[in-house]
Amino acid sequence: GAGLADKVALITDGRFSGASHGLVVGHVSPEAAVGGPLAHVRDGDLITINIDERIVDVQADLVPRAAEWKPPKAVYPSGVFAKYVRLVSSASEGAVTIPLSNNCHVTHKEKQHETTAARS
Repeated sequence: GAGLADKVALITDGRFSGASHGLVVGHVSPEAAVGGPLAHVRDGDLITINIDERIVDVQADLVPRAAEWKPPKAVYPSGVFAKYVRLVSSASEGAVTIPLSNNCHVTHKEKQHETTAARS
């Protein structure tokens, strides 16, 4: 790489290669695509990673940013990829497809809300 392994960390809501060097935090959930915390981080925000306590903290007020967040436009409005996006669960739940009953169409964000509410 660029020789920055001791100066920077990789934080992602996705998967990453085993060839990554330095501190790597992956599978952050909920994902940015559904309004998770990484969607609200901006260039210049100070991020603290506490490895022992497994905590990632952003030194910024994410609440107003979350209130202004809008879901990204669908890259695939129809077809098999659009179906996958509608049916796939969060990485924290295995990123498996969840069949919907009665041919109803539920967005990933609605599904995330239902899953979170069911846990409460």
